[in-house]
Amino acid sequence: MFDVLDRIRQLREARHWSVYHLAKKSGIPQSTIATWYQKNLYPPVDKLEIICQTFGISLAEFFSGSLQENAFPQETEEMLRKWSLLSPKQKAILTGLMDAFLSAEE
Repeated sequence: MFDVLDRIRQLREARHWSVYHLAKKSGIPQSTIATWYQKNLYPPVDKLEIICQTFGISLAEFFSGSLQENAFPQETEEMLRKWSLLSPKQKAILTGLMDAFLSAEE
């Protein structure tokens, strides 16, 4: 049987996030997430969608477990970890910078 709470824990740990960090990034109160674990309750779908968005994955990826740890080289994993810590504004700026690098002639 698929364990939703364990999957959330795996995804958090892969990013070196605490429950507090997940709460802060997702906007879901830390007490709510802690209650899910304490009472072994699955989060409602709307909260699970927010968690997936926070992790940068789809619900399908969440339930398929298709994101395999160590699927990327270590430098890519580190870049993805850092990306996940950026605000939406910072992500937009960085994306623009990468686009500029990619379109620049060498």
